[in-house]
Amino acid sequence: MNAVHRVLLKVSGGHAGWTVSNMPALELTTTGRKSGLARKTMLTAPVVEGSTIVVVASRGGDDVYPAWFLNLKDNPAVTVSMQGKPPVPMTARIADATERARLWPLITADHKNYAGYQSKTEREIPVVLLDPVSDS
Repeated sequence: MNAVHRVLLKVSGGHAGWTVSNMPALELTTTGRKSGLARKTMLTAPVVEGSTIVVVASRGGDDVYPAWFLNLKDNPAVTVSMQGKPPVPMTARIADATERARLWPLITADHKNYAGYQSKTEREIPVVLLDPVSDS
């Protein structure tokens, strides 16, 4: 789906594709944990709270974690681009048990596909919070 999403953005001149299933879409850039190279992934954000963007490491309910998640676990310094705007430096962090317990029902209430993904795998699907890097 990443390739299809990128083609849609390119063909539309960046005018279409920034919303998917009533969720904002974003381009997350992580640093490859093995290669050290920039790795770009298109994701959706089922929850946005203020300046914090929430993404879900579901990989469609696969038993394997997505590569982007493994990358940000090793290096939480990421960039995020939304609506075709320039990338913003952010810090990724995995929601702790309390945060996940609060966010998961919000995510699945509006986007039932995530609940379906969770039912397909034994791993607990991580919720990731992306926070802007502070200027301080």
